[in-house]
Order: sequence, then C-alpha cells, then structure tokens
Amino acid sequence: MQAYPLGQIDLPVTFGDRANFRSEVLTFKVVDFLGSYHAILGQPCYAKFTAIPNYSYLKLKMPGPNNVITMGSTFLHAYTCDHEHYELATTIINLAKLPQLKNSSTPVVLDCCKPTSSTTFHPIEETKAVGIDPTDPTKTVRIEAKLPAK
Repeated sequence: MQAYPLGQIDLPVTFGDRANFRSEVLTFKVVDFLGSYHAILGQPCYAKFTAIPNYSYLKLKMPGPNNVITMGSTFLHAYTCDHEHYELATTIINLAKLPQLKNSSTPVVLDCCKPTSSTTFHPIEETKAVGIDPTDPTKTVRIEAKLPAK
C-alpha cells in the first residue's frame, strides 16, 4: 500500500542529555497512514546531525559538543516494534482485501438435516452413557468405557 504526503512539518529534534546534546530542526513529511512508527528518521536526519547508524548494534552515533553522543536500543525492543508493525501491516492489508473477497465469494448455507459426507459417524463399541444433569436423566453423553474413574 502507498501513502502520499499531506504536507510537511518542521520540528526540533534533540539527541543526548543535559551535559552533551545536539538539537536541529528537521522537516518531516506528514502522511495519513496507520503505522507503528510516529516518525521515521532517514538520510536527511543523519546528514544534518552528521550521524552514523549501525544497524547491527542498533546504535546511532553523532558528534556532540562535549563527546560522542550514542543513542541505542535493545534487540528485544526492536523485535517488539517489528512484530507490532507486522501485525498492523497484516491487519491493514487484510482490511483492504476483505471487500474484494466478499464480492468474489458466494455465501453457502448448509442444511443441518442433510449429512455433509457419504460416511456417517460410528462410535466405538465400548462406550457408556453418563448423565450430565442430575435433575434430568435424559441428558447424557457417551464416553469410552475404558477411561479411568478420575
């Protein structure tokens, strides 16, 4: 599925902490699309911050006024985000395909009185009737006779 930008917005973005931080204004494209991400930082962000992403270690490093600023995450957090994004994307695609499937299929109403196949159900011979309602002796189920008492 494609998402087309509705416009763009300039927002200040800050990396680091009080002792060592960098702030820049980044331009984000705004799209009307369900997604698990609120913002995606790409090559323009990396260029503006002079940042280097390391996807293997889930780190983003950039020069700061006092030292190198390192931003990171955990593999568990990355996996959780990817899993949520996969579920969301699957749901969106399924919602788009559902009307097509509805129009291309014909509903089938089964006759509950008619057998569904040529073979019928035959219980094994060693069964016994067990009452399920003490107040109504006609309500019984059949279980295998060789089952233990527990």
